Amino acid sequence: MGKVDIATKQYMSHRDVIADVFNFYIYDGRQVIKPEKLQKIDTAEVALPYGNDAEIAVQKLRDNIMLWTMAMDDKAAYAVLGIENQDKIHYAMAVKNMLYDALQYAKQVEEAKRSYRNGLNKKRIKLNSEEFLSGLKKADRLMPVITLVVYFGDKDWDGAKSIHEMLSVDDDELLSYVPNYKINLIEPAKISDEDYDKFKTDVGSVLQFIKHQSDEDGSWIKGKTRFKHVEKEAVELINLITGSKITGEEKEEVVDMCRAWENSINNAMREGMREGELKGKIEILYEECNMSIHDIARKVSKPEEYVREVIRKMSQRTCREKIC
Repeated sequence: MGKVDIATKQYMSHRDVIADVFNFYIYDGRQVIKPEKLQKIDTAEVALPYGNDAEIAVQKLRDNIMLWTMAMDDKAAYAVLGIENQDKIHYAMAVKNMLYDALQYAKQVEEAKRSYRNGLNKKRIKLNSEEFLSGLKKADRLMPVITLVVYFGDKDWDGAKSIHEMLSVDDDELLSYVPNYKINLIEPAKISDEDYDKFKTDVGSVLQFIKHQSDEDGSWIKGKTRFKHVEKEAVELINLITGSKITGEEKEEVVDMCRAWENSINNAMREGMREGELKGKIEILYEECNMSIHDIARKVSKPEEYVREVIRKMSQRTCREKIC
């Protein structure tokens, strides 16, 4: 598991962040799912796909998964909310998530079956033959399972978003009999800048920064209040994913990203000017002073490979100018 995988998994394990992304995706930002109503559960999905006699179990590890306790008709109801973090496009995501969800449903059935089996042994539960065979009572209901993919990339997701998109046939009549599992996807590039205000935690700032990481003018961040107080963990995640070098005050727990962004742009411009001056110096030492690559590298305190690359590009430029 790479650094980005570890960092996104850690960041997306926070209850308030999980509640936030699901509220954004399902409820258009309304605060329906409360962080305090989320409970972490085992991320391992295990099932015996061929019945009790199967020798090999299927096990898959989710990134993050929570049990949501909600009120429905004055009664407690439950739903399973799973998160899959992707910093790169996964072209088999629909199959991957379909398997995760199927294993979770199989896990619920297995737990019910085990519970009834224990009850039968203690002669506290009675099941008819169909219920005994199924492992479920007729009135039993499973908890809904919702898996949400959070994509931490700035490119458009060009992979399939459903099982049907992955199939090799396009016969609509035939496909009408094939269940079509669709993925739920948060894709930074497809979210308007106005809609990012519907996020209540810094995950919105992380995703919006990823969307605009190649923009140089910074107009999308200037004057935005929520970018003035971004938690350091979110800033560190932004830096890791985008390669940015945004920093704040060492003793502060939050970062003013508006100011930090301007500082990073100014630093980059100054660095670019210094880089240009250094390359100009190397060209002069090579062309006018006839110094060797080895001597130039020692004089400017740079590796010989760096000096050689500068001279190579200079030679190509000179060649093109002569041709023109």
